[in-house]
Amino acid sequence: MPNPFEYGTAVTGDSFCNRRNEMRDLRSSIDSAERLFIFSERRMGKTSLILNLRESLDLAKYVVAYVDLFPTDSEETFAAALAKALATSVESRADRVLGVAKKLFSRFTPSLSVDEEGKPQLSLGLSPNMAVKESLEEVLAAPAKLAAESDRRIVIIFDEFQRIMEYDEGERVERTIRTMIQNQPGVEYIFLGSRKHLLEEMFMSRSRPLFRSAGHYPLGTIDVEHWRGFLGEKFASTHKKISAEMVDLICSYTEGHPSYTQQLCHAVWGLVDHRRAVTSLDVEKGVQLLLRRESYAYTILWESLPLNQRRLLRGLALEKSGVGAFTSGFMAKYGLASTSTLQRVLPALLSKDIIDRDVNKGKQRYYIVDRFFKVWIRKREESLALS
Repeated sequence: MPNPFEYGTAVTGDSFCNRRNEMRDLRSSIDSAERLFIFSERRMGKTSLILNLRESLDLAKYVVAYVDLFPTDSEETFAAALAKALATSVESRADRVLGVAKKLFSRFTPSLSVDEEGKPQLSLGLSPNMAVKESLEEVLAAPAKLAAESDRRIVIIFDEFQRIMEYDEGERVERTIRTMIQNQPGVEYIFLGSRKHLLEEMFMSRSRPLFRSAGHYPLGTIDVEHWRGFLGEKFASTHKKISAEMVDLICSYTEGHPSYTQQLCHAVWGLVDHRRAVTSLDVEKGVQLLLRRESYAYTILWESLPLNQRRLLRGLALEKSGVGAFTSGFMAKYGLASTSTLQRVLPALLSKDIIDRDVNKGKQRYYIVDRFFKVWIRKREESLALS
């Protein structure tokens, strides 16, 4: 029987856990033609959420263009990716896709091929002597044009949106986007990506063109009560059992993070025999299995970090969640000489995506992103204490 737990990729259908409140919020946002920037730490399930949202929409009433910007590297490839997503979302028939592309995008030369499943594969190249900036403006004007000519709502989803910051002309692209989308009734824009601190800089920094151009929607972990039902059903569907107590134990390691929870359950499921219930020993064996798999990578990472960065990570791994890193007690306990030392260490670890931060009631909380790296550090310290 196949393992029912999926991780490391976007999941839909029965593999997608809950997020009912988030789905409801996003549907409301779409119906109001708002703009949202969805931010969270990595692997929190943003893409899974969006793909499930897309599947829930009636395509007779909505045009949903999903634009993955990860493969793009310039203003031109950005425009081509958006144009392709728009054309293929408006029509599915191969003969009609090409017609839509020609109608909407005069500055691009479209060509069409068909894949093995008979689905149209559209390619768009910039026509000779066409200016890239004007071509981008044409593509960004297309959603409003579609909304005006159609009785369907237009939804544009940009994934890996922070990729724009890596373009040579990235700031100009941001300015163009801001100008073109600020007055487009009937069009909803959703921005998401996997580099939280970069997205926050784009939408929350006063110096950036997209400052306050979209509402902020933080995506957090999944509460343990939602995991109890989901994991219980998954184990039961494969003739194995898990109690609420064992689900709570799993979530004590993963902190309810979707990817890490599914990953640990994948390991635990493989250790439990047919028709047997999960025990705390199974959970601990699952954790140890994952730590052994990552031990080499974690060791290399740990040894590559300067001393003060390792000291901060020790503190974040060993103390309770929500501890204040800037308190005198924390700094003294973990050998961090001063506030200025922390002010150098924190940005370095943030830029490496090793730690992240939350702001609650004006207070910043720092935490280790990789939940199993946190466990590895904690167990390493426990081992050193016993030796």
